[in-house]
Amino acid sequence: MASLNVSLDERSYPIHIDSGLLSDSNLLSQYIRGKRVCIISNDVVAPLYLATIKTSLCQFEVDEIILEDGEASKNLTNFEKVMAHMLEKGHGRDSTIVALGGGVTGDLSGFAAACYQRGIDFIQIPTTLLSQVDSSVGGKTAVNHPLGKNMIGAFYQPKAVFIDLDTLITLPAREFAAGMAEVIKYGVLADREFFDWLLTNKQAIKDKDTAVLAKMIEHCCAIKADIVAKDEKESGVRAHLNLGHTFGHAIEAELGYGAWLHGEAVATGMVMASQLACDLGLVDETAVTLVTQLIEEFELPVLAPASMSVEDFVRHMRRDKKNLNGNIRLILPVKIGQCDIFDDVTQTQLAQVITSLTETQPAK
Repeated sequence: MASLNVSLDERSYPIHIDSGLLSDSNLLSQYIRGKRVCIISNDVVAPLYLATIKTSLCQFEVDEIILEDGEASKNLTNFEKVMAHMLEKGHGRDSTIVALGGGVTGDLSGFAAACYQRGIDFIQIPTTLLSQVDSSVGGKTAVNHPLGKNMIGAFYQPKAVFIDLDTLITLPAREFAAGMAEVIKYGVLADREFFDWLLTNKQAIKDKDTAVLAKMIEHCCAIKADIVAKDEKESGVRAHLNLGHTFGHAIEAELGYGAWLHGEAVATGMVMASQLACDLGLVDETAVTLVTQLIEEFELPVLAPASMSVEDFVRHMRRDKKNLNGNIRLILPVKIGQCDIFDDVTQTQLAQVITSLTETQPAK
């Protein structure tokens, strides 16, 4: 089993990566201090893994909340549903929430844990590639609002993260590909050697070679853990993890949450960020081509939807959480393996890259 640590003083916690972790009752129980557990999952993941988790936690009093799958479920209505359930079942401050699912489940569960009785313990058990390499680590919790993604939330760290590689066996191809967008992101923003490793091992990744996936996931988690330890609440370097997200969140918000998967929107956003960096003279065309080709290897979109205009993008981008003093702040690569924050991109430059990387309207 691979294990690494997110170092945040008294809020530090481990990330465990292996096959068969859902059945390891001794390991799971180490991180539950009370007698009560509430498992939050969704109607796709629960039929696959809920019974296994409940068996592993049979020494505790366990109840569960099953939400609808999909990004559209990450809302205040379901947050209220979780709060009502916790109160009706009499959960106290020594209860533990277990998030069993992808990023939507983890984000909503973490936010619920942060708010219920001013904060109770929670454990992340991510079951999608995207949540394993990204959203389950770092303590960003939130729900969406029609006017913006993840605008209502809190920084709240889990007690532990359990990444069971076996859950990737049942993961649909589209979800796996979406997770690869976040994997590629780490190479572009922080590690050229890792980016090249992804190019070399792309077929083994597609074949879901367990050893290769374990190495890949561990490396992504290590990069994120290091960044989070340096900047827990995103006042500086942690913002780099949002590479591609400013464009991507605009796509998600405009189309309606769930129309595109988060990773699909981030993939297109990364291509846009890379092309904008090229337009600004920060990287050359070769870098843009390499990023685009690796994204296309996993059948991810590289063009924004034809239904979106420049005005649509800018309207949503102006609501981005990174913005300061009314300026749109963008994370752009300065080379493959390194990025920086820019807040001086002009409307003309933005419009040019959006126009050049948006699907043309179909002929009538």
